[in-house]
Amino acid sequence: MKISILDGYAANPGDLSWEEIKSLGECTIYNRTKPEEVIERSKDADAILINKVVINREIIEALPKLKYIGVLATGFNVVDIEAASEHDIAVTNIPAYSTESVAQMVFAHILNITNTVSHHSDEVRKGRWTQNADFCFWDKPLIELKKKKIGIVGLGHIGQALARIAIAFDMQVYAATSKVNLQLIPEIKKMELDEIFKECDIISLHCPLVDETYHLVDARRLSLMKPSAIIINTSRGPLIDEQALADALNSKKIYAAGVDVLSTEPPKADNPLLAARNCFITPHIAWATIEARQRLSEIMINNLKAFIEGKPINVVNPKKKSLK
Repeated sequence: MKISILDGYAANPGDLSWEEIKSLGECTIYNRTKPEEVIERSKDADAILINKVVINREIIEALPKLKYIGVLATGFNVVDIEAASEHDIAVTNIPAYSTESVAQMVFAHILNITNTVSHHSDEVRKGRWTQNADFCFWDKPLIELKKKKIGIVGLGHIGQALARIAIAFDMQVYAATSKVNLQLIPEIKKMELDEIFKECDIISLHCPLVDETYHLVDARRLSLMKPSAIIINTSRGPLIDEQALADALNSKKIYAAGVDVLSTEPPKADNPLLAARNCFITPHIAWATIEARQRLSEIMINNLKAFIEGKPINVVNPKKKSLK
């Protein structure tokens, strides 16, 4: 079996081993692959593994030997699923590998904003504490989370993990979800989406990017939020209208934002959020703890093994044949 890994660096920059997957066949690993290089690097492969490399219909039709596409992420919108199905190519993803890590990053942003950690650490390094007349100083609000209302938009694995952490902080947890009340633990209350934006002190986005959720957070919904409200996005950048969010932050219509994802990554230099007031941005790293990437690697290998053995798992398109 010939395997081509087209953009392996993000998932494994050198701190994990590729040896087990190399044992499954003739494996070629590329750190990064440009769009114009995809066909050449995949033309002899039975299986390709990708993270953010786009595999569109044109590429699929140019690869008659291809039988398997393994997406090294939970989202699989980089693959033309319809074209893959038409050409009898199985597509798999890596579900739920980063749940705990992403939920942890949400609270890293929340705590950074409410406790102004990065700001005051920077001020100490500038010498402000050593020059201070009192034993302590703060020049931005310090906010306690107890009894604050957190609204979780999308209650999948990550949303539920986030809810458990919020409950431990004694927060009031609300969710915009398709789940019925009987599926929710008593501490989580269902709330309509617009009510979430009106009522909650903190809103965290955990829904997939589909046509219905593109710019879910727009100027209208931002106008519903409290001036003291905080919005967090560790899901998908295009869930938010970035110009509308920058405007809301700069005009103090909302208090702060913490985002780990942007509409274009890496962002363009003129992205309005890069210079927005009280906007804290991390470079799409919520998923990237060593523990999460180890789980990703294990599931990646199990997915490919299962496909080779004729018992495919985590297939996101209609059931396809194995190599056997």
